Amino acid sequence: MADIQTDVLIIGTGPAGSSAAALLSTYGVENMAINRYRWLANTPRAHITNQRTMEVLRDLGREVEDEAYMFCSHQDLMGENVFCESLAGEEIGRMKSWGNHPLSKAEHQLSSPTMMNDLPQTFMEPLLFKTACSRGTQARMSMEYLRHEQDAEGVTTTCLDRLTGKEVTIRSKYLLGADGGNSRVAELEKLPFEGQMGVGGSMNIIFKADLSKYVAHRPSVLYWVVQPGADVGGIGMGLVRMIRPWNEWLIVWGYDINGPEPVVDNAFATKVVRDLVGDQSLEPEITSVSTWTVNNMYATHMQSGRVFIMGDAAHRHPPSNGLGSNTSIQDSFNIAWKLAAVLKSEAGEGLLETYSQERAPVAKQIVTRANQSIGEFGPIFEALGLTESTDPEVMQANMDKRCDAGGDAERQRAAIREAIAFKKYEFDAHGVEMNQRYKSGAVVTDGQMEPAYELDAELHYQPTTWPGARLPHAWLFDRNGARHSTLDLVGKGRFTLLTGLSGEAWASAAQKVAKALGVELAVHVIGPRRDIVDHHGDWARAREVGEGGCVLVRPDQHVAWRAEELSDNPEADLTRVLAAILHRDATAARQAAQ
Repeated sequence: MADIQTDVLIIGTGPAGSSAAALLSTYGVENMAINRYRWLANTPRAHITNQRTMEVLRDLGREVEDEAYMFCSHQDLMGENVFCESLAGEEIGRMKSWGNHPLSKAEHQLSSPTMMNDLPQTFMEPLLFKTACSRGTQARMSMEYLRHEQDAEGVTTTCLDRLTGKEVTIRSKYLLGADGGNSRVAELEKLPFEGQMGVGGSMNIIFKADLSKYVAHRPSVLYWVVQPGADVGGIGMGLVRMIRPWNEWLIVWGYDINGPEPVVDNAFATKVVRDLVGDQSLEPEITSVSTWTVNNMYATHMQSGRVFIMGDAAHRHPPSNGLGSNTSIQDSFNIAWKLAAVLKSEAGEGLLETYSQERAPVAKQIVTRANQSIGEFGPIFEALGLTESTDPEVMQANMDKRCDAGGDAERQRAAIREAIAFKKYEFDAHGVEMNQRYKSGAVVTDGQMEPAYELDAELHYQPTTWPGARLPHAWLFDRNGARHSTLDLVGKGRFTLLTGLSGEAWASAAQKVAKALGVELAVHVIGPRRDIVDHHGDWARAREVGEGGCVLVRPDQHVAWRAEELSDNPEADLTRVLAAILHRDATAARQAAQ
């Protein structure tokens, strides 16, 4: 008999594992999270936190969202993406990024009730982990995952208690592998992957120094340093990243992946810091050094029976576009409600297969985008004349030509401006962050055609209630005049139906169907003299169905189904749709609803 029993065992307490634990505990699912280390992240690896992730935190509770804002660097400090020869040296150019250009800022504000921010992993992980444990997660630190075996009823996992040296067995109904880019869970399950690991090498140098005089007037998360002849690689050039403004920093510096891993001592790290800052008198406090590899690999399937992978275990890529922890947390948002529904006997196990159907395409998309963003530094190097020679003096001379008069220099300056502006596909790709549309057995379209993207789908979020898409945000008001996002009305571990005054029949049908199927289904009739009112008319414009129609939303805030108008038999339609989404026997569901 196993030493410990639980419903869901989570391997890893990073952004994926801790958010999965927090969501499952919020939904009332017994779970355990283990970590082979004595504590959480000791370096601020992931940091960009996009609006979709903040919506997940908001769904966990406004206190969780508020604490994230309390510890983050706010959006207005993120936005001047600077390219320079050193922080103290000459600036080459800059771009407004992360939603700080006025046009992009307007799109961000229209798209979500939340704000993008910079929250280092050293703050995000404790927030999620604390939320999980305070709501019921059993956590074991210094507990190392060794192996697992699954059968028809569950999974038996063997771990090593690193404090006692004894092996511990944990029996669970399901196993979540959130164990990082070298996932042992994925390896043992022989899950399929495409791509390549170790396509480049980089090192992180974390240090403390007051650099206010170089950066406070041009606040940014990222300062890209171009120094001809410097031995840089990895994500493309030397990078000085702000951790906390303006006295805690992380430098990313490349090394040859085909050579031996470099020895980074204090003297070497100090030299790199001084060179990129451009101040040879600087006395930085080096707090940490580490090496890592640039990867280009993603899982084509993220489930094997009762075992699932998530986060970096499933999508392994460089930090370009800031997609890592965001995608990891959104993996959790997808699988947690499905596990809860199955464990509470509200859904059949077929629902769990939709996790991979929905999230594997996202894994491919973001790995491809992140690695493509590395290549998109090339035009900047070309415009600066750095690709014409390997001689540092010639390279510097080519860069210096941009300061000349004359047609050649004018064309070079134009090329530099254009190349930097094109980096919006990495640093302001709102569509990549927000446009996920799921196509799976957990969505019912009834043959409705997917709307085409009218704008660039990578740059711009384009709201739609087409089934599979995230519910569009619009501000609504209650009887007391308080403002609520449409996203505040849905989620929280339950299905929600939204309709108008002409769709009253949907509301009464929903109550009967929910009771018959034993599922929680919230209903909001939106209109004058009701609990929720659409004063601006923004929801009426966004819903894409008539007032007598309805929009059925899943617990993860994605649209499950919609009806353009009131049907002849709302009860039968809702029964059919929910039975399909929950992978319940349709005949039994209809009989239960009668």
